[in-house]
Parts: sequence; C-alpha cells; structure tokens
Amino acid sequence: MTTVTGHTNAIRAGKAIGTKVYDRSGDKLGEVVDIVLEKTSNNILFAVISFGGVLGLGEKYHPVPWSVLDYDKERGGYVVPFTREQLKAAPADSLEALTKDDGRAFRDRAFSHYGARPYWH
Repeated sequence: MTTVTGHTNAIRAGKAIGTKVYDRSGDKLGEVVDIVLEKTSNNILFAVISFGGVLGLGEKYHPVPWSVLDYDKERGGYVVPFTREQLKAAPADSLEALTKDDGRAFRDRAFSHYGARPYWH
C-alpha cells in the first residue's frame, strides 16, 4: 500500500532503521528502531518508533502502521500525521511484547489508534 508521497519504493530495512520521525510541524518525535514483518503474508505489520527516554533509559516503543510514514527528503526522515500527544497516548511496550503472539494484538491496536486503513481487509 502506498502513502501520499509514494514512499513504497524499495528500501532496505537496515536503511530505514535509525531514521528520524517528525510530526507535520517539524518537531522530532523519535526514530525507527525496527520494522516488524509478517512472515507468512509478506506484509509489514508496523514500524517500531522509539519515543522518550534519555540514552535508552525510559524509552518507549510504539508500533506505527508503515502506511502513515511519509519520507521527506528535505528533513531526511519520516513525517507522520499525528502529534507528540497522540504518540504519548498510543499503544507502547517493550520490543518483545510488541511481537508476542505474532504481533497482531499491537498491530490491531496501532491501526485503530491512528485511524489507519488495515492492509489485511
């Protein structure tokens, strides 16, 4: 599924990991720390965005639908259509918990929270 800017051109996961994530006003929200794949359907369940914390302490990991991340060349990062407050209120947990039971629980919660169109329907 493409986004408004068509960011689905091929990209290696290793290149996306570490990319900064900004809100529409240009404020940095966090960065992509992982991308969770669904092995049996070849879909991306979600990107994992780190948020908060200092030097890795107190950091939260948020599943964010890949389809809401739009790459902005000028910023050198992804722009998302939500605010810092919406991210703070979003589902979050440890990296291990996000993928527990195939990651579908957090996938479903994230897509619902952000109002993203589910790719599996």
